Amino acid sequence: MGKLIRLIFLLILFPGGNIILSAQSLTAKEVVRRAEEKFRGEKSSYAEMSLKVIRPEWQRTIEFKTWAMGSGFAISLITSPPREAGQSFLKRGSEMWSWNPSISRIIKLPPSMLSQGWMGSDYTHDDILKETSAVNDYSHEITGEEEIEGRMCYKIEMTALEKASVIWGKQVRWIDRQDFLVLKAELYDEDGYLVRTETCSDIRIMDGRSITSKIELVPEDEPRNKTVLEIRKIRFNIPVEESFFSQQNMKRLH
Repeated sequence: MGKLIRLIFLLILFPGGNIILSAQSLTAKEVVRRAEEKFRGEKSSYAEMSLKVIRPEWQRTIEFKTWAMGSGFAISLITSPPREAGQSFLKRGSEMWSWNPSISRIIKLPPSMLSQGWMGSDYTHDDILKETSAVNDYSHEITGEEEIEGRMCYKIEMTALEKASVIWGKQVRWIDRQDFLVLKAELYDEDGYLVRTETCSDIRIMDGRSITSKIELVPEDEPRNKTVLEIRKIRFNIPVEESFFSQQNMKRLH
């Protein structure tokens, strides 16, 4: 009874305390799920983004649009530079295709291509089209809390499930406790070696919610290389049907 009275007293003094208590009761998987939905939308999303590939000798920028519905459907369209504009990529379930207007061909991408660099960047095809599910393909454990850029974060270790067909054997994510934003991520291969580190910044309000609009990716074995993803526009839970994600539509996007 004494503990109950103290709890009621605290809630009267600090009415926001119930939010903190509910956040503390979340499982690691629920935290990851909330972070994914915050960034990708609960049902669907549309985004306009730029991808800057930075190398010691050169740089290039790719602009593209992406539509997604749940974790099973995604389609991306390159809009710039002119040489690559019009190329599109489609994901339906576990299958992926690319369309190149210069040769007027749709090519099915084999699973081995998921780990290859997308458009010459440090991102993979899997990253862009989200073949892997951070929620369903991994086990999750909160291993501690750390502060990043003044925000207290859950530190969550994600280990790939045995039956999951994934690129990363393990991921470690730092997810902001307040807004469920991924502020940092480390990705490891199946042997436990760190492959790359991502840092997320430039928090902005877009379509009514706060998100990190800039992600910097640095490969561990080539620290002078970098890929920077910037979100310029994003809309969540847009009206879109499964039929939108078709091979025919790959050719018609603009």
